[in-house]
This record gives sequence, C-alpha cells and structure tokens, in this order.
Amino acid sequence: MATTRSFSAMLNDYAPDALLDQEFMKRDWLLSNAERDDGWLGASSTTGEAAYIVPFVGASASSVEFGQLAASNDVSEDNFVRGRVDTQKEVWGTMLFNHRDLMEHDKISEKNFLKILPDRLENFMVNMKEKVSMNLLSGPHFATLTADGDTGGTGLMTVDRPERFQLGEKFVIDDGNSSPQNLYVTAININTSVITVSDSRGGAAFSISGYTTAQSAKCFYPGAQSNSFQSLIDALLSATNGGGSSLHGKTKTAYPYLQALNASGAAITAQNILDKIFDFLTDMRRKARGKATKILMSYKHLGSIMKLIEVQKGGFKVSVNSRSASIYGWDEIEITSVKGTLTLVGIQEMPDEQIVVLDPKAIVFATNGGFRKRKSPDGNEYFEVRATTGYSYLVDACLFGELIVKAPGNCGILHSISY
Repeated sequence: MATTRSFSAMLNDYAPDALLDQEFMKRDWLLSNAERDDGWLGASSTTGEAAYIVPFVGASASSVEFGQLAASNDVSEDNFVRGRVDTQKEVWGTMLFNHRDLMEHDKISEKNFLKILPDRLENFMVNMKEKVSMNLLSGPHFATLTADGDTGGTGLMTVDRPERFQLGEKFVIDDGNSSPQNLYVTAININTSVITVSDSRGGAAFSISGYTTAQSAKCFYPGAQSNSFQSLIDALLSATNGGGSSLHGKTKTAYPYLQALNASGAAITAQNILDKIFDFLTDMRRKARGKATKILMSYKHLGSIMKLIEVQKGGFKVSVNSRSASIYGWDEIEITSVKGTLTLVGIQEMPDEQIVVLDPKAIVFATNGGFRKRKSPDGNEYFEVRATTGYSYLVDACLFGELIVKAPGNCGILHSISY
C-alpha cells in the first residue's frame, strides 16, 4: 500500500506554467454590488453580542383636515418600527491537500509545488462566492429538474442549469413528496443538460426515479434547505407570489414599507419584454416607490432585449457599459426612451422566472469580515489529518453574515415569467 497522492499524474511533467482551467464567468453580482457593513459580530444570548437592527417608519403622521383642526384624540402619529436580524448565517468551504504531494519529487519540490496553491485557493474562493451569491439572490436551490429523474437511464438527471455543477460535487435532491437525498456528480453533459449521479463519492449510478417535475424536484447545496441566507427575491416577493410572509422579524402585510411592488410577468414574451418592463417601471413611479435604477435579469432576457434593440433601434437610445464587445457578452446596458431611462443588468445567477427592479441603496450585506480562511488559535491556516494512507491537510474558508433588505418598498419584481 502506498500513501495517497492527488497530483501524481502531473508531477513528473510539471512545468512552471499555470494549470489549465476553465475561465469562469463572473457569477457574484450581488456580493460585488451590495453595500457591505463589516461591523456586525452576530447576535448571541451567551456572549451578549447584539442583533442587527433594521429600523424603519411603518407609518408617517398623516392628520391633515381642511377647514378645521384635527381632534386631539384623533391624531395619526408616526409609527417607528424596529426590525431585527437575530442570527448570522454561515457557509463553509473546504479544500484537501495530501502531504505526499508536497514532499520532494524528481522534478518538483515543495517550493515549486506551492506556486500552484495560491491559484487553486483563489479558484476555490471564486467558486464559493458564486454559490453564496446565487443563494443571496434567488434562494436555497441552485438548479431545477426539467424531466423526471432517471429519464433515459439510471442515475440521469436533466436540469435547467448544468453549468452550475462540478464533477465530484456533493449536493442534495428533494421534491414535494420525497425525502432529501445526498448525491455526488459523476458526469456532466453540457449539451444535453444531463447530470449523472451516485449516492457515494466515486460510486455507481444511483436511481432517482422518485424525484419528479410534478413534485418540483430541485437541487440544493448541502445544508441550504435549512440554513440559507435571506434572498433578495424572497424578500421582494409577497407570500402570495412565493416569497416569505415576513422580513427581518416583521410581517410584510402589516407595513407598506416592507412591500415591494409585485406584478405578474406571465404575459411577457421575447417580443414585448422591453415594453412590459417600461410599463412596470411607470407603475412604480406612479406609486412613489423609491429610486430604483437597476433592472436585474437573466442572460436569456438580456438576449431577447438585445435582439429587440437591433431590430427597433430607432425607438431607443442605447449606451453600453461592458467588459466585452460581443452583443451577448454585455453585462450592463443603459436604454433611454420616451418612458424613461433603464439600466439593464444581465446576471449569471439570476433565474429566468423573475426580473427585479432594484434600488441599490435598499440592500446591505452585514458581516464580520467577509470571506476569510479559518485560522487556529496558534495561527495555522490548515488542519492536519493522519490516516494509514498518509497525512493530509484541510484548508477551510468561511463567511458569516446576512443580507439586509432595508428598503424593500423602494423595489419591485416581475414574477411568473415563462416564455
């Protein structure tokens, strides 16, 4: 028996060039654009740390009468409300390195090998940020089954977002009438959107025939079903339209301040999407809903709008702010028409079912330092594990915090989009 190595296949031929990897598209818009408050240590009854307080005016003084004074016992007062977030949410990411890989070798030394590690750690942190940003934007699940489990063979799962899976990744599948099941990704077919899964790491294909589209089968990162961050979409949607019934400890229907403007997008098509967004924004302006300036949407909707602009360019003035010159590579487009100016933002992690009209000042990510590597009390950034197969080192990264949607009434959301 030999001690375990992960990189043995490449060590002899290692050259000082960076390891080849896929170029990641940026999928952490919310974390990159939300205001951040690094001063919240988290609430705890044992340590005395404070909850995060979200104060707002539930109702303003409104007693105005024509031709007479309001009666002293009939005066409407300001209603100040104290919302609060009692606990921080947390997420952990872990990497493993085998000691045998770090030992002296024919053509690679520990010094040379360590040149790789910062790149791998950075890649891992990017991946972790993307997962958190998807959770903050749209909630616990990251993919939805578009066909019943095992269609075409055992262990096959057809999903709407195959690009969000990684080989070897652990996730949870669940639906409305089944128990959650831990699964591991063993194969990914990007062209057919089919994921092959096992119930053990490196194991055989596992039947998931009990998980169906009729029961809304979805995929979750481990722990996300019960420990997700507050999501923006959940905060903006009313309970009737699939959102939470409360926000920061207060019932949404009790205060207009907590109610984002909701409207059905069921009538939206690829041909009328831009007009429908302008109409919705006009309704928001009529109801005095803040100063929303960002329209967040999936790349599917951004592509539809780009086609409209190309065909109907005379009706719009377009200004582009983008890292890419490609028409479908644009991340942000500013459009001006007779109905006003919109900044359209195409976001990788945004679902197709909703479009959010956001006031950027309405959201804050409260944390106590953001993403960071775990350190032991003696300063080590790794945890050593000994087994008969050799030594290994675990490196953990963590994030503690919560999304604070401090002014949902300044925002709006179109839902039930299905074209």
